[in-house]
Amino acid sequence: MLSALRRLVHPSGRRFSPGLNRLSTSSTPANIRPSGGRLRTLALVSLVGIGAYTAGAVAPHPIFTFIAPRPAPGPPADPESPESLAYTASLEEALQSLPLLTSLRAQPDANEWYEVRPYKRFPEERRVNNLTAGALRGPGKLALIPLVRSKYDESEAITFIHVGRGLCGHDGIIHGGLLATLLDEGLARTAISNLPDKIGVTASLTMNYRAPTFADQFIVLKVRLIEKSGRKSRVSGRVEDVNGNLLVEAEATFVQPKYAHMLSNSVVKQAMGEPEPKNTPVLLSDGVPPPARKS
Repeated sequence: MLSALRRLVHPSGRRFSPGLNRLSTSSTPANIRPSGGRLRTLALVSLVGIGAYTAGAVAPHPIFTFIAPRPAPGPPADPESPESLAYTASLEEALQSLPLLTSLRAQPDANEWYEVRPYKRFPEERRVNNLTAGALRGPGKLALIPLVRSKYDESEAITFIHVGRGLCGHDGIIHGGLLATLLDEGLARTAISNLPDKIGVTASLTMNYRAPTFADQFIVLKVRLIEKSGRKSRVSGRVEDVNGNLLVEAEATFVQPKYAHMLSNSVVKQAMGEPEPKNTPVLLSDGVPPPARKS
């Protein structure tokens, strides 16, 4: 037995592996060190990693806000405080300066459209018990009354809405249910305007979310009348950002109840807003005086 083992040992100290026609070393030299190339690669990877981390911390890509959104302070507690009023006034100024709104007002067919601010003349006793005009109104939420540009024939409408950070589901991303609410109201305005007695209810609403809607921005709701027939009207809509990027698509059907002719639609008209006299500017609130006439 010992003689058989000795025959497997090479005089140089290496051993023959049984069944293989080669030699195998019994140990690895201990003096092997990383080469200079490996050290350079390690340094380069570290440098790139540090640079990417720094750039991401300073100006993160929007996708990272889904994973680790940045915290933000809440809106002012008192919507009537000087801070809140100043914030709202700054948003109104930003709204009136939006390039999209400015361009629409300068279009050749501009005289075929009118502008209104829904809920502007809504009775206070009704406003306090209304979702979008009451509970969701204020800085950090729906700070501004929406501005609606609608065709006089009520076939199309474009609504500008500012959505604050207090309307989020995931931090920094507007809640999908809130978008459904805004779409339902925006679609309803055009649909109901095409019903015989201007009173209607939502029969169906389908939506497709195409991209996240980030908070603290103006969004644009575009509505078109698809068809109207008797006590039914069907409309389509899409929510975009001010750059035209599609966020949500929707389609809805509204019907007029059979007893609608027995009801008054004055409150509905107050909520939706009626056309102002031509050449009269639409202002944020009744407390803002009209601009002085040029002599």
